[in-house]
Amino acid sequence: MTTKTDYLDVLIVGAGLSGIGAAHHVQDAFPNRTFAVLEARDAIGGTWDLFRYPGIRSDSDMQTLGYRFRPWTDEKSIADGPAILDYVRDTAAEAGIDRHIRFGHRVIGADWSSEQSMWTVTAEHAGEIVTLSARFLYACTGYYRYDEGFTPKFEGTERFRGEIVHPQHWPEDLDYTGKKVVVIGSGATAVTLVPSMAADAGHVTMLQRSPTYIASLPAKDPIANTLRRVLGNRIAYPITRWKNVAFSTVTYQLSQRLPRLVKAFLRKAQERQLPDGYDIGTHFTPRYNPWDQRMCLVPDGDLFRAIRHGKASVVTDRIATFTERGLALESGTELDADVIVTATGLNLQIFGGAELSVDGKPVSLPETLAYKGMMLSDVPNFVFTIGYTNASWTLKADLVAEYFCRLLARMDERGESVCVPVNNDPTLTTRPLLDFEAGYVMRSVAQFPKSGSRAPWQLGMSYVHDLVTLRHRTLDDGVMQFS
Repeated sequence: MTTKTDYLDVLIVGAGLSGIGAAHHVQDAFPNRTFAVLEARDAIGGTWDLFRYPGIRSDSDMQTLGYRFRPWTDEKSIADGPAILDYVRDTAAEAGIDRHIRFGHRVIGADWSSEQSMWTVTAEHAGEIVTLSARFLYACTGYYRYDEGFTPKFEGTERFRGEIVHPQHWPEDLDYTGKKVVVIGSGATAVTLVPSMAADAGHVTMLQRSPTYIASLPAKDPIANTLRRVLGNRIAYPITRWKNVAFSTVTYQLSQRLPRLVKAFLRKAQERQLPDGYDIGTHFTPRYNPWDQRMCLVPDGDLFRAIRHGKASVVTDRIATFTERGLALESGTELDADVIVTATGLNLQIFGGAELSVDGKPVSLPETLAYKGMMLSDVPNFVFTIGYTNASWTLKADLVAEYFCRLLARMDERGESVCVPVNNDPTLTTRPLLDFEAGYVMRSVAQFPKSGSRAPWQLGMSYVHDLVTLRHRTLDDGVMQFS
């Protein structure tokens, strides 16, 4: 069955951190405009509602992961998942955005009509097909596939007598108290799970093929909390936000330009937190330079503390096969386990898997270029959000929403209905959209739009640069075409 719904000015897809932020910007800038948010699941929060594994938390500070327009007021800067979820839901409720969300609507396709200057969006809802018409389509779906995580094919999994769990589908009734747990992986999920599970498990082993750079930061930012007590939330928040932006920018630039210095600093910090004589070279020294892949943060050094107290350990090796009692490794070592957690990564999926078309012709995403990392070449009135890989996602999400509102205001002022970026530079060369060596990126990036060799066809990873470009520079750059 198909049901036709009302015309909307803006249709936002996704009610996670990005979608709620986008809706807030649109509603604040255009109180008389009609908009709706389509959410495939039945709750607000996106990642922060879906992931329920022990210890889930932010992997960056909340002064930059939080919205520019709504201060983060909790004492913890590295916050747990439930606190972040409350923040997102409270933001939606306070602004009345929750009344504009249509839950259980999974977008499966969208077609742009040049004749009508309109998107027709098709969604599944309660076993029916629903279509909506919108002037602008705004995708805030992130780039993770939410219905399944990534698990490599391991030999012998059927022989293992214990439980095998993927963090993306954590069972509510999983009891690991006093048990031997092996967490396969070395990324942000693994370094979160290990110290969290170690509190109740008999012992937790983090099994990794290769190490990841791991840095410790205070869970509570003393400067942020002092400023808030002295100056209040409204003044302290932007100061702390800029302090943290400056810190992350300097850290990233040093990592790129003086990697040996950053390596030495990280190693010294780890030596202070790990047992004397610990083999840091094997277990915590990657083959790549800092920030060639995302650096993991551990609040108050909780992972190192768990290792120091004997509650957790790290093994760097490869899996030969699963056995009845655990894992046999290529080195000949065997790891006994009652529970094995495959924190082996995520699958990427852009736009939630929805298929785009223009005048009935399917859009081949790998043949498109990403304009300023937020629009697609030759695809009219379409905006999407992809955050930074070297800083908090919301920094970019806020800027994209602000740019979109500038764009819409300019079009209203001049009586225009269509905007579309067009590449007229035959010398432009292409490259992957995400220039990042992480495994989850390398597996799927070929299915994504491309980046160009020059601005504005690049997905920037500098907040300061994007701040100038998206918030202040002219919209009439010769690439964006209005009609």
